[in-house]
Amino acid sequence: MKLMHIGDLHLGKSLGDFDLTDDQEFMLDQILDIAEKQAVDAVLIAGDVYDKAIPSEAATRMLDSFLSSLAGKNINVYMISGNHDSDERLNYGSSLFESNNIFIAAKYDGKLTGYTLKSGETEADIYLLPFVKASQVRHFLPDARIESYDDAVRAILENADIDRSRFNVLVAHQFVMGKSEDPDLSGSESLGTLSVGTVEKIGYDCFDMFDYVALGHIHSPQQVGRKEVRYSGSPLKYSLSEVNNEKSAVLITVDEKGSADIELVPLKPMRNMRHVKGKIKELLDKSCVTAPDDYIYATLTDEEIVSDAMAIFQQVYPNTVKIDYDNSHTRQIEQVDISKIAENRSFDDLVSDFYREMYGCEISDEEMDVMRTVAREAGVLHEAG
Repeated sequence: MKLMHIGDLHLGKSLGDFDLTDDQEFMLDQILDIAEKQAVDAVLIAGDVYDKAIPSEAATRMLDSFLSSLAGKNINVYMISGNHDSDERLNYGSSLFESNNIFIAAKYDGKLTGYTLKSGETEADIYLLPFVKASQVRHFLPDARIESYDDAVRAILENADIDRSRFNVLVAHQFVMGKSEDPDLSGSESLGTLSVGTVEKIGYDCFDMFDYVALGHIHSPQQVGRKEVRYSGSPLKYSLSEVNNEKSAVLITVDEKGSADIELVPLKPMRNMRHVKGKIKELLDKSCVTAPDDYIYATLTDEEIVSDAMAIFQQVYPNTVKIDYDNSHTRQIEQVDISKIAENRSFDDLVSDFYREMYGCEISDEEMDVMRTVAREAGVLHEAG
């Protein structure tokens, strides 16, 4: 039996001003090709299927085409919601989809839904845990002691009827921590004391009853605690912090004895994401330019601000996402203690100082008027009228 584990598709996502529809369609086609060549029995999709709770038409069309293609190849699908998904929208039509072996758990209803997958003499029980909040679990399990998200997930699993003698798989979208450390984060995740995004930490040991745990939420592919508890990572690079990630789909091969072999199958994007750094003339020199259609984050080391840098850069790299600077001015600013910088300073003083640091000259009256207008509209400047 072969299972493929993917997650964090974020269909409908954009990168800066760039629509990623073509890139995502290319990625989904590649996953379909791998699934067919590897004779995969089922695809596990571990949440954040869409990038937004209300997905775009293009995003829903991509998912429909992807699921239809898998069903047409007689490949089962086991899919859950993530924190980016609307459980109601992702759950729409789920009963009808089951007739085509597309199983969706987007909304927690008080029980852990499980399905049995058979391939020859090999069987696996696959359980689907959609993204939930502790308050939802308390509603369905009022007698359980639930003080944290870890408690909530453990309560769900403890109340599930799981036969430990069988090969058990869990598909989940959680922030899971290892023995003594958190997983490597990237992109849209921001690490707080207890959570990443809106998801509290849970210990990987609560999954001890499962032979493989297909996790979603963290975009960097990695194992957590043990090799069978794994984040597939996002199939595309969605932020600068992911430029060094090697994206992949996880292939799990299960034999008749219930042992699993795990392999990472590389995914190659239509356009890569790269970070380039140096003086603008050097970066745009024809002898240095490679793969001009890649998504580019550029850090310029020129001491002077380059006028129209983005327009100049996009003549060579049309998919340049962002340009920033690393020079003596920016390093000086980074060393300033900003905790007290605004004490007893007016808005005009702060803006003037910043402008002077960045551009080496004084801000004009017209430019200051624009800054005041923007600040008032943003609600950060309240002037007596």
